[in-house]
Amino acid sequence: MSFSNADTGDKPADPYKATNKTEPELKEKVEDLVAFIERCKFGMMTTRIESSGLLVSRCMALAAKEGGGIDLLFHTNTESGKTDDLHHDPKINMAFLDSEGQWASVSGQANIITDREVVRKYYSPTLKAWMGDLEDGKHDGGPEDPRIGIIKVEAKTATYAISSRGMLGRATQVAKGTLTGQPADVNKLREISEDELSQWRKENS
Repeated sequence: MSFSNADTGDKPADPYKATNKTEPELKEKVEDLVAFIERCKFGMMTTRIESSGLLVSRCMALAAKEGGGIDLLFHTNTESGKTDDLHHDPKINMAFLDSEGQWASVSGQANIITDREVVRKYYSPTLKAWMGDLEDGKHDGGPEDPRIGIIKVEAKTATYAISSRGMLGRATQVAKGTLTGQPADVNKLREISEDELSQWRKENS
């Protein structure tokens, strides 16, 4: 059952979404999403805490992509709170936002990978700055350090909004909407379904 607090009859209750939502070909939808995530680089990873059921978000840097660009990989310390969260509930969300207000939300299923071949493939020497060297000959922040793992987010659905106009055009649309009550036409608001992402992964992996 959905939530509603208004009856707008035959008029859209969310005119912003009705005005800005676009449905281009799947190729354009996915490629624009992937390009935006690459530009952002950093995103907020949301997981669920087992003990309380509450949600928590952490800033993560994108390490790599698979599945034709839609499956996102992140380095992690396997001994951290987020791996505990994902061990109990692998459902996850990644959110990206830039300084212009463009955003993307990717929901999916997480897998914690500790296979050394995979870790070596995506290893970065800068991980030493975050892992530290425990000086025991094993936990040194190198590619064989067992604390270093990969969180792979297999995308299930995605929603994003990227600008359809330049800064001046957006300002004009907002000013017009403020005066007239017409929704501002400023973004390309798009949704990618689980079936669409599965199709893309199958055709592009």
